[in-house]
Amino acid sequence: MSTDSQTTQSHGGPQQREFQAETRQLLDLMIHSIYSNKDTFLRELVSNASDALDKLKLEAFRDKDLDVDTSDLHVELEVDAAARTLTVRDNGIGMSRDEVVDLIGTLAKSGTAQMRSALAAAKNAETSAAAEELIGQFGIGFYSSFMVAETVTLVTRKAGEQTATRWESSGEDTYTIEEIDGAPQGTSVTLSLKPAADDELRDYTDERVLRDVVGRYSDFIAWPIRMQVERTRTVGEGDDATEETTLEAETLNSMKALWTRPRDEVTDEEYRDFYRHVSHAWDEPLEIVPMKAEGTFEYQALLFIPSVAPFDLFMQGGRTGVSLYVRRVFIMDDCEELVPSYLRFVKGVVDAADLSLNVSREILQQDRQIGAIRRRLTKKVLATVKTMQRDEPEKYRTFWTQFGRALKEGLVSDTDNRDAILAVSSFESTAGEEPTTLAQYVERMKPGQDTIYYVTGESRRQLEASPHMEAFTAKGLEVLLLTDPVDEMWVDGVPEFDGKSFRSIAKGELDLDDADSDEAKSERDERNKSFEDFLTWARGVLGETVRDVKVSTRLTSSPAVLVGDAFSMTPALERLYRASGQQVPASKRTLEVNPDHPLVAGLRAAHGERPDDDTLADTVHLLYGMAVIAEGGEPEDPAEFAKRLAGALTRAVTVGS
Repeated sequence: MSTDSQTTQSHGGPQQREFQAETRQLLDLMIHSIYSNKDTFLRELVSNASDALDKLKLEAFRDKDLDVDTSDLHVELEVDAAARTLTVRDNGIGMSRDEVVDLIGTLAKSGTAQMRSALAAAKNAETSAAAEELIGQFGIGFYSSFMVAETVTLVTRKAGEQTATRWESSGEDTYTIEEIDGAPQGTSVTLSLKPAADDELRDYTDERVLRDVVGRYSDFIAWPIRMQVERTRTVGEGDDATEETTLEAETLNSMKALWTRPRDEVTDEEYRDFYRHVSHAWDEPLEIVPMKAEGTFEYQALLFIPSVAPFDLFMQGGRTGVSLYVRRVFIMDDCEELVPSYLRFVKGVVDAADLSLNVSREILQQDRQIGAIRRRLTKKVLATVKTMQRDEPEKYRTFWTQFGRALKEGLVSDTDNRDAILAVSSFESTAGEEPTTLAQYVERMKPGQDTIYYVTGESRRQLEASPHMEAFTAKGLEVLLLTDPVDEMWVDGVPEFDGKSFRSIAKGELDLDDADSDEAKSERDERNKSFEDFLTWARGVLGETVRDVKVSTRLTSSPAVLVGDAFSMTPALERLYRASGQQVPASKRTLEVNPDHPLVAGLRAAHGERPDDDTLADTVHLLYGMAVIAEGGEPEDPAEFAKRLAGALTRAVTVGS
């Protein structure tokens, strides 16, 4: 099967190589999964070709010695109906042999297991709508060719190199690869199409089908997408008239950059298709954010907030989604300098008017104009979320479910926009099952309350059962339940909201009895004094394990609780730092005991009667261990804790026997 109009010569025979194991599994899922829209493959191949043209244009500008012709950059579709082949060809940057092996022969990307799992789930779903989203979402556009092709052949020659590479596979266990001569610069992908034997597969050798697919998904591509079309005309007149068939190259796309057009001139469908092009995803954009700035810094931007989080949103090295253009010339994709990390889920393009085309990431980091654009884009996105929160609560709920955890990272890293981020954030709360905004929390505060109470932990269920909650539940005070890992990071650095300070219910002194009578306070003080001997003894038993042992005002039903100092790290935050490789000392906390609990009262009485009973010291250690377990931790020495517990239980069941 020929893959290009020019003759090619091989350097020896082709080498047969096996696919990476993950790639084989992916291809099996791709080929045998049921997709309702197989047109996806052409959108992805054209998009890849467009990227290759962008990169060549930029490389030719940067490298004046690169011997390439950029006067007619384009994408070409070539059909052979008799042979049932479709070729997508570009004269872009091309690939070296190593790049072919790395990018196509293997799938050396993080998240492979997640990708296979998601594809398998989509395959078994009742509908295939979810499956359509996964092709672009996981960056596997090239592999989508195997949905419609029995064999895929790729021929590519990198700009500046003389030797080309030919790659071919049927999408099973192996592929062949060889070096060849005579191939033009760029890349051609030839699909030997499956028979159009059923209604699920359109005829991709049909001119009308190709026009429809290109017009629907790739009309906005900045480069011409051409197709050789047969045209028949009559030559001569009367009996001398004959029909002459010629091939004409027709351009199938309008090449209009959507970000340069007013919003009222662009349909929702055009925006949706453009979003899918820039994001390589199939979900609907949740919100469209067009921008245009004139004056000192001129730029146009078209941003999208997705409706589904990308699989690598929280993976190290995950990609951002905004591409940079200068006067409609592509500069780079995934431009990290245009949006802060906590907005990395935003997709789209920014087209600046005054930047140099010969710009690098290092230059962008120091560029004053890029800094100004970044600040404006950030404020615009946050304002868009605020409007969504106010006017479209269901849409906002989707946004927060998908991206809230990422957005809250800005509370740590972006002090300039901290108030705006707080205003659009939502948090779990004891006030109900639905998340609440801070403004709503403030509206519900008790008269005289000037503090926003919160507690951090791993799950809502764990926090609701925490001993720290008991006094707040008894007094009907609302507490924010913060369960995202990032919550451990920002709460200590954010001083207040709307004039109300944040306060952890698990740290520092706590006095919720301001309304108690003087008589009640006096009785409490007298009771605390009566516990001094017991507390002194308990401090001696626990030694360096704790900072102090005190009588608690937090507890109503639990025997004990551990409380950190006002500015100490929580155990969960300490674990986060250690998991990241940082060494932090363990914080010593105060053990607060409930004087009304039978265990504490009984232990105090027993110590008063039998001060030399060594088994009572074991009970103090057990009391401390139970407090650790109650907050979701584990004893420092589980074996020792279990030994003490077994001893206490044995003594309990053998008393009087």
